[in-house]
Amino acid sequence: MPMPTSFIKVQSSRRLFAALLAAAAGAQQLPLPPPSREEPKKLPDGRLWSEAVLKANYEANQKDLERMKKILEAVQEELEKSQGHVLSLKALKELEELERLSRRVRDRMRRH
Repeated sequence: MPMPTSFIKVQSSRRLFAALLAAAAGAQQLPLPPPSREEPKKLPDGRLWSEAVLKANYEANQKDLERMKKILEAVQEELEKSQGHVLSLKALKELEELERLSRRVRDRMRRH
């Protein structure tokens, strides 16, 4: 006489539940490792290394953003001179520099 499929599903579900309970009970018995308390890295002058990096990144971002403003103004002037007909190679190179600077600023900001 064939077994009904619902009986097979119930039996396999019970086995799975028992296996999960056994795994959970075994996991509870293992001691947890103690949390590690590492001292933050410090520079020789006593400042935190992470704070120094953040400050350096901030200053570099400010410098790059100032350079980006100058490039953008130069390209805008070049575009007004040409009246939209032709854009010089100098302006295209400046736009590439602008793109490179913006990627650098974005990458620095994503890191922290």
